[in-house]
Amino acid sequence: MNPQLFLAFLVVAVALACTPGVDWAYSIAAGLRQRSFAPAVAGLCGGYALHTVLLVLGLAALLAGMPGVLGWLTAAGALYLLWLGYSTLRSWRGATFSTGARPAAPPASQFRIFLQGIGISGINPKGLLFFVALVPQFVSPDASLPVPVQSGLLGLTFVLLVGVIYSCVALLARKLLHARPGAARQVTLASGIIMLILGAMLLAEQIVPAVSAAMTRA
Repeated sequence: MNPQLFLAFLVVAVALACTPGVDWAYSIAAGLRQRSFAPAVAGLCGGYALHTVLLVLGLAALLAGMPGVLGWLTAAGALYLLWLGYSTLRSWRGATFSTGARPAAPPASQFRIFLQGIGISGINPKGLLFFVALVPQFVSPDASLPVPVQSGLLGLTFVLLVGVIYSCVALLARKLLHARPGAARQVTLASGIIMLILGAMLLAEQIVPAVSAAMTRA
């Protein structure tokens, strides 16, 4: 693998992972509401690992070239974000942050949080397009490693980066809220609103063109 290309990929990947979005919102909300934010972060990483597998198998480019399927995936991801944002808003009034010991969440609850994380990053078609549009630019056909192997290594590198960055985001949120327990409600409220806004925007991207096309045909 070309060292210069890999370094350039690291710079771009870190910049993207450090851009606040629904992943940040979910990491912060999980960190505030759960004893451990590890299942949430692991779920987000799992979604990007799924994108990496699709990329290596060549399915990512195939799906990206199928507007109909991609549209349905976008709509499904948007509805999921709307539901998750609504669920977060329902609990914002009772959101607290305490440094005291908390009872550990049952395994079923931790697994549900993990699956929600996979849903956020895995169902999001923009994540799929990110891997299709970005990763191939940093793959060198002249390298000793095959292109699929290079793609897989770049994808796993991104998974590792987001795992570290999202863990830092959740941990930093806890530290900052240590002296302001009441701010947990405000952060949870903001996280829910961000999820609702992003979900509505993704859904609008599919509904508006469809309605316009229907009106044109009429």
